[in-house]
Amino acid sequence: MLQKTKNKKSGDPTKRLIVGISGASGAIYGIRLLELLRETEIETHVIISRAAQMTIATETDLKVADIEALADVVHPNQDVGAACSSGSFQNLGMVIAPCSVKTLSEIASGVTANLISRAADVALKERRRVVLMLRETPLHLGHIRSMAAVTEAGAIVYPPVPAFYAKPQSLEDMVDHSLGRVLDLFDINLGTVRRWSGLKKKAKAD
Repeated sequence: MLQKTKNKKSGDPTKRLIVGISGASGAIYGIRLLELLRETEIETHVIISRAAQMTIATETDLKVADIEALADVVHPNQDVGAACSSGSFQNLGMVIAPCSVKTLSEIASGVTANLISRAADVALKERRRVVLMLRETPLHLGHIRSMAAVTEAGAIVYPPVPAFYAKPQSLEDMVDHSLGRVLDLFDINLGTVRRWSGLKKKAKAD
């Protein structure tokens, strides 16, 4: 079952990106990612978990329908028969923003219980890029072992750690920089990253 919310289907599978939003804190990462990609040629397919819906209600003033409207295609998380559950569905890969430990652990084990973890599992078996914006701290040994296992399977664990060298002036600056670095991993440059150009030595006083 697919619910189209926009008509930006390019027909180019190299311009499709799956975005999962799981129930960890940090719903703004998935929301802002969809906003950034909205005006690009990238066709976005979003999956929002039930736990994420509760987080969205807690952390934002948005309704789930508002977020779904940012995507080109919406897939219900319980629809494990959706197009993106198959390796034959060509795409760039998947970003889960934010990614809960539960979701990461499902992907690491290969025991997938919903479409978010299934789509990520499929992307990995097809050797596509999967980036997990893990939101959890502190970490116990079980978390770390799951992070190691999912990395060995081919995923990239990308905790959204702020880059203070960029001298962010707002929360949005920090979010945009982190998402820009995530998109770098897919060779997508939206100009939101303040690139490091090396230390600039101060001129010595005469």
